[in-house]
Amino acid sequence: MVRKKVAFYTMGCKLNYAETSTIARKFSILDYQQVPFKSYADIYVINSCSVTKNAEIEFQHIVRSTMKINSKAFIVAIGCYAQFNPKKVSSITGIDLVLGYEEKFKIVDYLNRGLFLKQKYYAKIISKKTYFSSFSVGDRTRSFLKIQDGCDYKCSYCIIPMSRGPSRSESIKNILKNIRFLFTKGVKEIVLTGVNIGDYGEKNIYGKNLRFFDLIEAIDQIQEKVRIRLSSIEPNLLQNECIDFLSKSKHFVPHFHIPLQSGSNKILMKMHRRYRRELYQEKVKKIRSLMPYAYIGSDIIVGFPGEKHKHFLETYHFLKKLEISSLHIFSYSTRPNTKSSMMIQENISKKIQWKRNQILRGLSNKKYRFFCQKQINTKKTVLFEKNSGNHKKYLYGYTENYIRTKIPLNSSSIFYENTLQDVLITKVDDKDGIMIAEPINN
Repeated sequence: MVRKKVAFYTMGCKLNYAETSTIARKFSILDYQQVPFKSYADIYVINSCSVTKNAEIEFQHIVRSTMKINSKAFIVAIGCYAQFNPKKVSSITGIDLVLGYEEKFKIVDYLNRGLFLKQKYYAKIISKKTYFSSFSVGDRTRSFLKIQDGCDYKCSYCIIPMSRGPSRSESIKNILKNIRFLFTKGVKEIVLTGVNIGDYGEKNIYGKNLRFFDLIEAIDQIQEKVRIRLSSIEPNLLQNECIDFLSKSKHFVPHFHIPLQSGSNKILMKMHRRYRRELYQEKVKKIRSLMPYAYIGSDIIVGFPGEKHKHFLETYHFLKKLEISSLHIFSYSTRPNTKSSMMIQENISKKIQWKRNQILRGLSNKKYRFFCQKQINTKKTVLFEKNSGNHKKYLYGYTENYIRTKIPLNSSSIFYENTLQDVLITKVDDKDGIMIAEPINN
């Protein structure tokens, strides 16, 4: 019997990668042959994103590219875009099956029933009790482990609560079990992911409400030697007791990604964010006082409706003074059925959005360069990755504080992929901005 070939493509966040990997394992158990996405396959599964309008346009481009490889392939759409607007997704030429949040984890059942027909599927409402444990393993050096899903926040620009439902969490028991399983598979670093991980909550058998601090405290007690990294966490949910604990942790690395979105309190209010810039500044100062070399990244949205020039300048000057390491800059994208979509009269032109985006990108580059320069002549531990493509002269990886680093392949024979190695950071490569390191002879 000829094995059916299946290929996967993941758009968007680390959470999507964790879920794609989980779904792919279901196929491998049932003897499907997984192939690269750009290869010929019988089935293509696209895990979609709906955070921006550009993500939806990219999705359609991916479908068209897939059909050029195999016009008779069976194409399945899953993920946030499929959940949020299944009718529109199902109307895209080439799409044969659209599965919402809960159904995507049953994809193999649909295919095994011979359901190779175009389905006008309409996603169900996500239950607050529904939770599907997911993690990635095997295809990357690090693993993304889902600890939480959904969001109860109502930011005025965001459709994630509509596409992923209310906040719900995995049990601490299962999270620890998954971490130990990943360790047995050779994973050296695990990234805790979710939509709003700081909102983690579990009621244990004694009726006690366990929160995010209880989770990281439990994880840090494991005996396995593995690095743990946090994904994005809201500033109002990053409690000082968590920062204190993480600064002394055995397993958690000094890496924070804390979304700001705007440095103007007026714009933060229009966004329905649950903090003011003063609180954000306090969190950065707290981290820097305890972990001077910690990486602190942030998200910024430019061109939000009503963002006047003075508001943008507030953001720019606020960021310029902050001791953060880099910025992810997004131009505001109108999403349907959000409160900001009704602020049409206050919309900012694409031209102005682009200019503001470029200004902050320049600031981010300067901040990252400055952050890297401070690491020179310091000892770091790098998790080296699989060497592929044209990278023949160097082995690449990330330090514990998330600095992209490379070491010449001929510098030491002990440096292999998926190993943690102590190095000395020596300089920044002016060509690509990556730190160059040399081995430390222990």
